[in-house]
Amino acid sequence: MIYIAAKINPLPRIILTVANDLNFDQRMIRICSSLAQNGYDVAITGRKLSASLPLSTQNFRQKKIPCFFKKGMMFYTEYNIRLFFWLLFQKADALCAIDLDTILPVYFVSKLKGCKRIYDAHELFCEMKEIVTRPSRYKIWKWIERFTVPRFKYGYTVCKPIAMEFEKMYGVKYEVVRNVPVKEEPRTKKQEPNNKDQNVNSVPETSNLQPETFFLYQGAVNEGRSFETLIPAMKDVNAPLHIYGGGNFYHQTKELIQQNHLQEKVLLKGKLAPGELKTVTPSAYAGITLFENNGLSNYLSLANRFFDYIMAGIPQLAMDYPAYREMNKQFETALLIPDTSPKTIAHALNLLLTDVVLYERLKHNCIKAREVFNWQEEEQQLIAFYKHIIG
Repeated sequence: MIYIAAKINPLPRIILTVANDLNFDQRMIRICSSLAQNGYDVAITGRKLSASLPLSTQNFRQKKIPCFFKKGMMFYTEYNIRLFFWLLFQKADALCAIDLDTILPVYFVSKLKGCKRIYDAHELFCEMKEIVTRPSRYKIWKWIERFTVPRFKYGYTVCKPIAMEFEKMYGVKYEVVRNVPVKEEPRTKKQEPNNKDQNVNSVPETSNLQPETFFLYQGAVNEGRSFETLIPAMKDVNAPLHIYGGGNFYHQTKELIQQNHLQEKVLLKGKLAPGELKTVTPSAYAGITLFENNGLSNYLSLANRFFDYIMAGIPQLAMDYPAYREMNKQFETALLIPDTSPKTIAHALNLLLTDVVLYERLKHNCIKAREVFNWQEEEQQLIAFYKHIIG
């Protein structure tokens, strides 16, 4: 009897690179999970922090890279060097850089190994407030962008305005894969976890507090998110604000709360793992998605939390910027405001509290919108993109 050995084709290998904590990156968890479920061998790299929680079990491989430096250009330099050498010894059919802060090692390794390279642009990196307002930092990152992005033929971003801007600046035609959440069965409203120590890296435990009417901000507590005007605005709003997240403006936000004597009204709750945050969001009265108009990245943005609030079935306050305006034309789920002054924010939040007709209309539209703005629908764009590139 003659046996003929059949050659089994290995799964196409994709490595994605980020420079943040993998546990809290809902967007990358969704993307990697979808790719793994659709026939790809997927790995993702992120940074290892001293306070990082153990990685949650996923259907893709995860790698945390430790660094001596924790922030600033020294961190990015060290992380990119370590990432370069790690990638150099990995097998991959495609390397995908998530935002500009990991694009250099992906570019050079893809050139050396002859594999496909992809750019996943969550934002216009150089136009963020923390970059564009610092000339020396802006000069460095803009040079990196000008050098690399035109050399990344394949890419995708989160909304059409940003895709159009990349085409205008660098002549690249990127696809749009919106950052929408997974559609799940409607959740019953649960009591909100309580975190009185306000530790950015802690995970609050469930409390026995009675449910209350509160506004919710969830996501990165970073520069450009209008905390300088949102916090004082809360003096004139007849409901508390709960903030879930951490970031480069966390301590300044804490100081703003103290300066405005709002410690009992504006509560910093720290970070929550994505699964736990999903139990908090539906219990809020309404969400908040604000960005200062001080950089093109903010003006053209389409934030993750915009869709998270929709999926949770709660209205929100958002900016009257192009992407949000376009979303609201399809489904009016948000009250849009033209500026981020304390007076404008306070008036809009109070309108949500007092105008029952408006509130119920927005809430009803959230229920309809989440049948369209969900990952089960959107992931089809992602899979089609990767199939076109690597099969």
